[in-house]
Amino acid sequence: MNKYLVLLLKPLLIIRRNHALEHATLNLLAARGEGSRLAGYSDKDGFWVVGEISTELLQTTAQEALTRLRSGEVGLAIHPGCGTNYAASGAAAGFAAWLGMLGVGKGFRRKIDRLPTVILLATVTLMIAQPLGPYLQKEFTTDPKVGSLQIMEITRYLRSGTPLHRIRTHI
Repeated sequence: MNKYLVLLLKPLLIIRRNHALEHATLNLLAARGEGSRLAGYSDKDGFWVVGEISTELLQTTAQEALTRLRSGEVGLAIHPGCGTNYAASGAAAGFAAWLGMLGVGKGFRRKIDRLPTVILLATVTLMIAQPLGPYLQKEFTTDPKVGSLQIMEITRYLRSGTPLHRIRTHI
């Protein structure tokens, strides 16, 4: 039984599965040398891929990603460029910086004097926090058990000169 039952609520579960498929697709594209300039965003209806990629390549890669997730390649659901990594590390470093400034008072000079300590705390915390983002992806923001998830359609758009694709899914 899942220790975080709220993550099994259907709307969240769908987003987490789409997020896993987005990551798996981007990971496979990157392994082929195609994903270095792409970004993604998941929601309840599927996910977006932002950047120049052919619709056909995206279609075949997304379908392969879905197949490989179903066959148990759960590691594909974790992506090094995920915003979860940046948010987790940023929050940890911000908290360390806040702790470093506690008790410094209102004087500008005292704050400047504390700055090297705060920078050191934030830097060390960033280094220590690196595994936090992938852990959060694994436990909370993705679900590689995609179940009956299906790719319904992929549509290419051009917005302000930026190519993007909408990958619609359905459970």
